[in-house]
Amino acid sequence: MAGTALSGTTVAEVMAELAGLQDPKVRAVNERHGDDHGVNLGNLRALAKRLKTRQELACGLWETGDTAARLLAMLICRPKAFERDELDVMVREARAPKVHDWLVNYVVKKSPHSEELRLAWAADSDPVVASAGWALTTERVTKKPEVLDLAGLLDVIEAEMKDAPDRLQWAMNHCLAQIGIEHPGHRARAIDIGERLGVLKDYPTSPGCTSPFAPVWITEMVRRRHD
Repeated sequence: MAGTALSGTTVAEVMAELAGLQDPKVRAVNERHGDDHGVNLGNLRALAKRLKTRQELACGLWETGDTAARLLAMLICRPKAFERDELDVMVREARAPKVHDWLVNYVVKKSPHSEELRLAWAADSDPVVASAGWALTTERVTKKPEVLDLAGLLDVIEAEMKDAPDRLQWAMNHCLAQIGIEHPGHRARAIDIGERLGVLKDYPTSPGCTSPFAPVWITEMVRRRHD
């Protein structure tokens, strides 16, 4: 489909183009990470750039339930147009890791409802929803720490991270590392918690990449800032 053919685009037309972009090799790689689609993300972003911002189309694409369509929806929506309850429903529907990640980072973080949702989600009994709350909290650690009780967060991480389900554990670990990186007064305790819990200590890390094991992650990022 030529780029000029997208001016009056329908959901069906976009779904047809997405179907044409499916690549079995890309899908095989994505499925190893729990993402059931085969569209190269560069091609997906190029399509989004042609479509530009289209809230109604984004909502229609989301409703299809298709992972590639939902990723595209996150790129062409207006984040501030969603109501609080809409976002709450969406995060509970977003089971594919990449959809969940993009929803939180590209949409919820820009929403006027983000703080209210952060507090509600972090305490949710669904670990995937709770991981979204922790992801929003991690952003606050860097950008708005004044709204947080950092010592209290470390208490929760110390008590709950070791036995948390994978997605929630990963989000809590990121928060732990970010506290240690950004706040020198809490750094020693953050490293100590990481050492004692040992979460992600043996996580396979590619050459040139930083380990997600919090003590290593914190130490390396602080070192880089001082080099």
